[in-house]
Amino acid sequence: MSVTRPVVSQRKIWRVAEVVETAEETPRVRTLKLNVADWPGHVPGQHVDVRLTGEDGSQAQRSYSITSPPEVREISLAVERLEEGEVSPYLASEVRPGDRFELRGPIGGYFVWTVEKGGPLVLIAGGSGIAPLMSMLRHRAVQKAKFPATLLYSARRYEEIIFREELDRMAASDPNLQVAYTLTREQPASWHGGNKRIDRDSLMTFVPAPGDRPQIYVCGPSGLVENTAKLLVEIGHARGCIRTERFGPTGA
Repeated sequence: MSVTRPVVSQRKIWRVAEVVETAEETPRVRTLKLNVADWPGHVPGQHVDVRLTGEDGSQAQRSYSITSPPEVREISLAVERLEEGEVSPYLASEVRPGDRFELRGPIGGYFVWTVEKGGPLVLIAGGSGIAPLMSMLRHRAVQKAKFPATLLYSARRYEEIIFREELDRMAASDPNLQVAYTLTREQPASWHGGNKRIDRDSLMTFVPAPGDRPQIYVCGPSGLVENTAKLLVEIGHARGCIRTERFGPTGA
């Protein structure tokens, strides 16, 4: 007698992820490059669940956006160390190449973008909200897309701009990519970028006109995301062109 077994979604399967490499992005943020067994592939903007199991059997689970483009085999996560966190202190400070933990995904189908969707592309980030947007920018670079793209990135301090050197290299080598930073708490003496939170003037300056129908992705702390989306609609951008993803009160 045959038995019909339910099909388990690929994203619901827990897989073993092995740390291949780590890189310090800022004093609080670390990139983990992972080799994941039987990884099914992802779309820029998706995330994964990470599960840690203690020696006593206790478990803790958190979600992290994928920062790598889908064209590379390993996936990368950017982890911000939260002092009271159950997962991030280990991932951001203690984990070493060769260590393993469980991972599930990819997850998400709304906050995603590929070059097939075209542009203009507008990415607005607050703090570690740059993570899923970085996957989009890296994907765009690998595909050598020529349509205009803009990143407007709000951070508290210069040293807290995640991926700053790579972003600067991207902008310097691609005339169709504009990267603009704004620092909300402290600015270096020689700073020539923004010095305030993202507001109407910022959006009017860096976001293409509503008539161009840019595809806009906003990711960061809830307050930044909600206010930015509200202002974009007031300026005249269609709600259907704005996609948002938010997290807790850290970042910008």
